[in-house]
Amino acid sequence: MRFRHPDGSTVHLAYCTNVHPAETLDGVLAQLRDHCEPVRRRLGRDRLGIGLWLAKDAARALVSDPCSLRALRTELDRRGLEVVTLNGFPYEGFGAEEVKYRVYRPDWADPERLDHTTALARVLAGLLPDDVTEGSISTLPLAWRTALPSTDGSATADGTSTAARAETARTALLALAGRLDALTELTGRSISVGLEPEPGCVVETTADALAPLTAIGHERIGICVDTCHLATSFEDPHTALDALTGAGVPVVKSQLSAALHAEHPHLPEVREALAAFDEPRFLHQTRTSTAAGLRGTDDLGEALKGDTLPDSAPWRAHFHVPLHAAPAAPLTSTLPVLKAALTRLVGGPHPLTRHLEVETYTWQALPPELRPRGRSQLADGIAAELTLARDLLTDLGLKELP
Repeated sequence: MRFRHPDGSTVHLAYCTNVHPAETLDGVLAQLRDHCEPVRRRLGRDRLGIGLWLAKDAARALVSDPCSLRALRTELDRRGLEVVTLNGFPYEGFGAEEVKYRVYRPDWADPERLDHTTALARVLAGLLPDDVTEGSISTLPLAWRTALPSTDGSATADGTSTAARAETARTALLALAGRLDALTELTGRSISVGLEPEPGCVVETTADALAPLTAIGHERIGICVDTCHLATSFEDPHTALDALTGAGVPVVKSQLSAALHAEHPHLPEVREALAAFDEPRFLHQTRTSTAAGLRGTDDLGEALKGDTLPDSAPWRAHFHVPLHAAPAAPLTSTLPVLKAALTRLVGGPHPLTRHLEVETYTWQALPPELRPRGRSQLADGIAAELTLARDLLTDLGLKELP
């Protein structure tokens, strides 16, 4: 979906296909037929933006075979779909029965992360619509904190010092910047990559992103602001985005998502409601803001055990809940944080980013009574999320384009 900003620029809205993951190119083509086109039809649109997630094998197949890449582009056109952004965070196995910590491997100290992201950039340059010259990719925020701590030089599990891994990661991002420059020279398409801060990672917050990104100092290496992650870490959207713009860090894209919010986690009925969202597939980092700073656990189940996490103040869990359907009381979502972030991102005289992506990948991880039953209900839910996002954008003065 495209929107005209009051300054005349085009803002793109898509939804991320990691909600129906596939590991192969054939699986991606099936996604377009079985999921993406039905969502477009429900919205009554001739054209719908999708943020593709391409697993390792699918990306390699596309980058090694120009015919396959052209065929995917043709299939997108035939089904009324367009791609200006990719989700490059998960590497593979995002549809596994248990993802948890696996989603953080390989990290940016592993050469495979650089090679995979380079492949994605090459693929995206070939998928961009003819009238679009800029694409975006979101990626892992360096590493999970225990694989690449940001402080001392203690040894990691593989025996490599964390200082050495940190330098390797920085060097890899600098190499990526050079490859993106070369890709622009070759294709005329500018692809940017954004680190996506996430609770528990080396770059957990937008504030954590400032030092590494300003040190790199390259216009094509910036940040992806995920509004669920922003809310989970209790960041104020205006403060966070003002700091990024003040430091000259480009907002490459924003993922529009909402976290799970519990106002009174000490109450038994609230803990019982939260327990329904404690599921085995994804990691649901949980945080609370205290006078001493942010406190948290790696997963929701850990937070619910005894007094592991202080419960005198609200909790937020990294669980992407549907934008249009907040959980029933006594829980709610952080949709107000999303709205505040969106106002700052695109509600000013000029947009801070032109790529927006609805990313609720947890539909099938919701409590059983809230899960969609079959493809049709899932398509209905995704269309409802996009409709809400569209309404928020038009309320900010953007005009929906055909």
